[in-house]
Amino acid sequence: MKQIRQGDVLLQPVSKLPKGITEIKGPVILTFGEVTGHAHSIKLTETDRQKVRYWDARAERYLQVLEKVDLTHEEHGEITLAPGIYKQGFQVEDFGVEVRRVQD
Repeated sequence: MKQIRQGDVLLQPVSKLPKGITEIKGPVILTFGEVTGHAHSIKLTETDRQKVRYWDARAERYLQVLEKVDLTHEEHGEITLAPGIYKQGFQVEDFGVEVRRVQD
């Protein structure tokens, strides 16, 4: 697998999920565009929800794709994600006890 980029989103394939992560329930929204606010997301119906799991690990998130799904955005073409585990990194500020994502 290779890296996948769609606008503000960069997904890097990894071999396994790290320990101590928390599953994110609900819609799978990777991020919102800085200018337009449009969402980089994976559109799933309730019956399709088992195709993807989304995890938070503070400075990054992990997307576990169990069946092919499409990464969508209003201004970019859809990208089909193959099954696998992807790491989504963020720019962060480390304040010792607190790690915050950098926002413009």
